[in-house]
Amino acid sequence: MPKMTRFYAVGGPEVLRYEDVEVGDPGPGQVRLRQAAVALNFADTYFRTGLYPAPLPAGIGSDACGTVTAVGAGVTGFRPGDRVTYTGAHNTLGAYSTERLINASVLIRLPDAIGFETAAAITMRGLTAAYLMRRIHDFKAGDSILLHAAAGGVGLLVSQWAKLQGLQVIGTVSSQAKAEVAKAHGCDHTINYSHEDVAERVRAITDGQGVNVVFDSVGKDTFEGSLNSLKRRGLMVCVGTASGPIAPFNPQLLAMKGSLFLTRPASADYLADPADKAALASELFEHVAQGRIRVDISKRYELADAVQAHRDLEARKIIGSAIFTI
Repeated sequence: MPKMTRFYAVGGPEVLRYEDVEVGDPGPGQVRLRQAAVALNFADTYFRTGLYPAPLPAGIGSDACGTVTAVGAGVTGFRPGDRVTYTGAHNTLGAYSTERLINASVLIRLPDAIGFETAAAITMRGLTAAYLMRRIHDFKAGDSILLHAAAGGVGLLVSQWAKLQGLQVIGTVSSQAKAEVAKAHGCDHTINYSHEDVAERVRAITDGQGVNVVFDSVGKDTFEGSLNSLKRRGLMVCVGTASGPIAPFNPQLLAMKGSLFLTRPASADYLADPADKAALASELFEHVAQGRIRVDISKRYELADAVQAHRDLEARKIIGSAIFTI
């Protein structure tokens, strides 16, 4: 019988329940999907804790891949047997499942060269890296970036993509082991934020200039240091809030620190146009298929082990990408 992980109240990892479910036949515009692998993303914890509200009870996970087994009325772009992947947020919630119904409009056809486990590891992370590197800023060879959580799933992809564009990459990590992984994936310099002042080290590395762009997925704990790491008129990209939401601040602060720019991008906005989303996915898959971007899956969990997976995720025990296998 199909299985699904969901939660009936917000809270810690212990609220997650792995249960039998009825899936049924696809309705108009939907497909039934037999899933093969599911991504484990830090954003999943935002739904579980209520930071991202969802009607309860709710499924969890927004990013997975598998094979179409049935199509509903009006679906013309897919048929049974097609290999597909998807990512989203509220509109794809419920990915922690063995089978599910999903709107065909969110699906991305998966090239034969990309296996299911690789697809689960890179669809959200890779498309995030794609729009960060290709849509957020007009990068030029020689530009520099500061990349927080450089040994995380998104970080490892961003650093490799940045090197393809000729950028200098400075990555922050929490341990020597993570520093070695980050350097192996393209970081020119690493900073251990547990005992080094990030902004001071960035200034030293860049001869006092600072970086063109900061990608900050940590939030509250790193916000001020990130601003202090930017050169004049640099761009601060708030990608996530792993340490908690950023406290309210006076925009005058941006002027005081060098007429800085700040953005908080959402994938839903950068991937809203189907043609642009397809173009970014195609570029991502081509880089991976040709070996220009390497995908390392450091941890695999059974879908029934979501509680432990979330505990490991929040304890920062995962380096790179982690997935659920089915």
